[in-house]
Amino acid sequence: MTGTGVRQDSVRLTQYAHGGGCACKIPPGELEEMVAGLTPGGPAGFPAGDLIVGLDTGDDAAVVRLPDGRAVVTTADFFTPVVDDPYDWGRIAAANALSDVYAMGGTPLVAVNLLSWPRDLLPLELAREVLRGGLDVATLAGCVVGGGHSVDDPEPKYGMAVTGTADPDRLLRNDAGRPGVPLSLTKPLGLGVLNNRHKTTGEVFPQAVETMTTLNRDAAGRALAAGAVCATDVTGFGLLGHLYKLARASGVSAVVHASAVPYLDGAREAAEAGHVSGGTRRNLAWVAPHTDFGGADELTRLLLADAQTSGGLLVAGEVPGAPVIGELVAAGEHRLVVR
Repeated sequence: MTGTGVRQDSVRLTQYAHGGGCACKIPPGELEEMVAGLTPGGPAGFPAGDLIVGLDTGDDAAVVRLPDGRAVVTTADFFTPVVDDPYDWGRIAAANALSDVYAMGGTPLVAVNLLSWPRDLLPLELAREVLRGGLDVATLAGCVVGGGHSVDDPEPKYGMAVTGTADPDRLLRNDAGRPGVPLSLTKPLGLGVLNNRHKTTGEVFPQAVETMTTLNRDAAGRALAAGAVCATDVTGFGLLGHLYKLARASGVSAVVHASAVPYLDGAREAAEAGHVSGGTRRNLAWVAPHTDFGGADELTRLLLADAQTSGGLLVAGEVPGAPVIGELVAAGEHRLVVR
């Protein structure tokens, strides 16, 4: 028992959040409407032209060219609890934030914590475990954690702001896709439905936790070594949502071979049981007008739009060890085609 009157070992963190993980993102259509017209800029002596990647294509992180020829990659990502275990939540949130730098082809150098905590409801010992999880994953990534910021909030949230470096001539961008290039996916789908089942039933899915806490560092390294120049990570907007953004930014269409897409054990069963988040349904509604689903049934559509948390990289190019799930083609009537 703690000073809050709550037994630390009895707390289910997911019950203190209206949603879970990246499924809590503002829907992509609403987000694009909100930021429309916000143009990049910079202070005197630091022209907007030095911003290599900004808001224009909705890429994973901002990239700025430095006078010495290097590039700085910077991002921020945080969300509500996706699992009940506080240490695992911290690890997942940190891996997810670091992923934005890896998805640009960068190397994270320093991170700061972003923590919102209902201090009158939940033990501070739990918050410490969240921060410990984040620190351990950042340390594994070789990224220094230099403090952060916290607020008293009715709903717990955690993540990181991360800064890294990259070679500006070897970035992984979401607007560099070209027709004829295969699409590789470095982690299986199904995190959203398994996390939603965990939130509803309390069942623990170790395969989901292991996937979400796995850094995308090695996958990004393999993509760069293979000569890839176009990639994004698959998080809250689902495979179809992030692929739609990539295809639109690159001026191409994308074909997904549904039978080639890998899923975590138990994902299809969780979807069949109805453990589909509102975020996933909003993802599907957003991409549906731009997608030829062919004969794909509703369950397949939902799984392809499943809101992932700390998902894998979607790379335009063949990546050793990753399945090829489709290809980019010349722009057609639909941005996305599911076969």
